[in-house]
Amino acid sequence: MPVISFVSSKGGVGKTTSTVLLASELAEAGKTVTVIDADPNRPIETWHKTSSLGAKLSVVVDDSADTIVDTIDAATTISDFVLVDLEGTATDRIGFAVARSDLVLIPSQGSVLDANEAAKSIRLIRQMEKVARRTIPFRVFFSRVPPAIREKTAKDIEQQFLEGDIPMLPIQIVDRAAYRAVFSIGGTLYHLDTKDVGGLDSARQNANAFAQSVIHALSERG
Repeated sequence: MPVISFVSSKGGVGKTTSTVLLASELAEAGKTVTVIDADPNRPIETWHKTSSLGAKLSVVVDDSADTIVDTIDAATTISDFVLVDLEGTATDRIGFAVARSDLVLIPSQGSVLDANEAAKSIRLIRQMEKVARRTIPFRVFFSRVPPAIREKTAKDIEQQFLEGDIPMLPIQIVDRAAYRAVFSIGGTLYHLDTKDVGGLDSARQNANAFAQSVIHALSERG
């Protein structure tokens, strides 16, 4: 079953939010999903404990380099999809997870600093390709994008990625209050009510489009 890892050497780029959104959309579509929370801060475990998600979506904690590969392999035997949320620092555990991945997703905000950090993640993937002796597909995507006007810097960075033949997802994750509410209230976008948060329909549409773009990227492997 596909293993999708979310990687960034910088914290605060929307990695955990993106993981939860994708997991929720896959579960909503009837797929079984195991999310491996490999961040020592355990943000997804905390979210999961506040949520009633049923049997379709489970969370396993593993922040050990010694066991992360075994945990990923075990999860692939019981779930349609395995998502790995990795911490925002460089560790052996990240390299091992990348080497086991069918697709690596790299979130980036529209800043030069984030673009540089995305480049570091790409270099790590290239190194792990040598270890695994295979191509490891990856996609960069923009996260926490302002819902109204994008800054010129973000547009320039996107153009640089395209000119550098860096594969990107066509869908960006917009900064929505509904995404923050998922963590403060619990559950998924489909558990929230319009009286709890505004812009819920737009958030659901954005999350669904993001999930569809990831599925399409998986279909392009090889």
